[in-house]
Amino acid sequence: MSTQLQSSSQLRLSTKLAYGSGNLANTVPLALQNFFWLFFLTNVAGLSPSLAGTVLLIGKVWDAINDPIIGWLSDRTRSPWGRRYPWMVLGAIPFGIFLTLQWIVPQFGSNQMLLFAYYVIISLLFDTALTIVRIPYQAIAPELTQNYAERTSLISVQTAFTYGGVFSALILAQLVFTLVADSSIKYLILAGVCAALSVFVIYLSVWRTYSQTTTLHFVRSQSAPFNFFQIRLIFQNRAFLCVSGIFLLAQLGIQLAYTILPYFMVNWLGQTDKSVTPIGLLGLATSLLMLFFWNRVRQHISKRAIYLLGMPLWILAHLGMILIQPSQINWMYGLVVIAGIGASTRILVPYSMLPDVIDADELQSGQRREGVFYGMLSLFQKLSIAIALFLVGQSLEWAGFVSAIAGQPAPSQPDTALFAIRLLYGPIPALMGIGSLIAAYFYPITPNTHAEILLRLEKKRH
Repeated sequence: MSTQLQSSSQLRLSTKLAYGSGNLANTVPLALQNFFWLFFLTNVAGLSPSLAGTVLLIGKVWDAINDPIIGWLSDRTRSPWGRRYPWMVLGAIPFGIFLTLQWIVPQFGSNQMLLFAYYVIISLLFDTALTIVRIPYQAIAPELTQNYAERTSLISVQTAFTYGGVFSALILAQLVFTLVADSSIKYLILAGVCAALSVFVIYLSVWRTYSQTTTLHFVRSQSAPFNFFQIRLIFQNRAFLCVSGIFLLAQLGIQLAYTILPYFMVNWLGQTDKSVTPIGLLGLATSLLMLFFWNRVRQHISKRAIYLLGMPLWILAHLGMILIQPSQINWMYGLVVIAGIGASTRILVPYSMLPDVIDADELQSGQRREGVFYGMLSLFQKLSIAIALFLVGQSLEWAGFVSAIAGQPAPSQPDTALFAIRLLYGPIPALMGIGSLIAAYFYPITPNTHAEILLRLEKKRH
């Protein structure tokens, strides 16, 4: 690889930090959703588990559908600000508004259908605004650097902000939950604070990364037309299928764990909803510390090898969750630490693989299709998550879970519901993790093959 190419690919630390900070706009609100939204809908707003699961299903399906559309549109956008930045700038304020409206409890009494309709409409609007901001943001990463090691370093910083965002959301949640007793108000206050933070970091990321992307060759690359033939070609890409499998299955497992954690803590272990945040913070703190360890390890072994070393720890920890009894809360903390050691590889590795896949695709097709790749990956991921979350709601309904009534004491749950909660927090996420390991095993791009791809691309461009 030429010295010129290597030099042009080096990023300043300030650029990496600015790009990574933009990920807070994605991770902070989604952390609230992952940990609390299904619990909020059933135990605060009073929706039945089946209707609450359907709200999540509809929102995620729509979110999945609009992802490749926004990705394609951002690929083809031409403006003085470039391809990605107009979407982020114009979408930030609506994103903050709809985020806040998601956590309101409307005064519809016990009318389930009115509650259902309200949360479906707001969910659709929120997911649209989130996509408008997130997909262009993610597609900036390959435009910032071509260097194999720099991309991993950039994604490491982004991953640190991912954990930092979830960490911040949980700390804010603990603070608000401690200061505010009324459940119908405390979630709204928490959402408003997170919305303000998200809008701020979107504009900060745009401001501090814009000059870097305008200096690279990607602004001159020809965008691909969006049609089903092109989509079919993308899914014939073996490397992309492997990364998709890692993303989908690992995210599905962690999404199940996040969603069920409040139920596991409150309904099985007999704790309050304030106990959720210390558990979440412990896992995140462990993962964040281990992220620096795995980032050093990646200097010596491949991205695939890192994942094959780390993810089994997360799997073993969740297999052990099924054994925890209400009197054994200390075991919960120990298993969360073990899970956290491996969990950081779940985000670091696949996100650093995808830019390499895009390079390989450019070599084959002659086009840069960052937006389409990120959009299609997100579509594939969210459809699976949507179905899973719908099945969580349905499983709780089938198991006899009893929803709360706003303002009333929490009802006791039948043994069938408690057993379903334990399965959904322990063994089932572990099975998803095993599937992601299989996908990682077959990932074909190594450091040597990627270096060869870049050399061939450089020759084609000159």
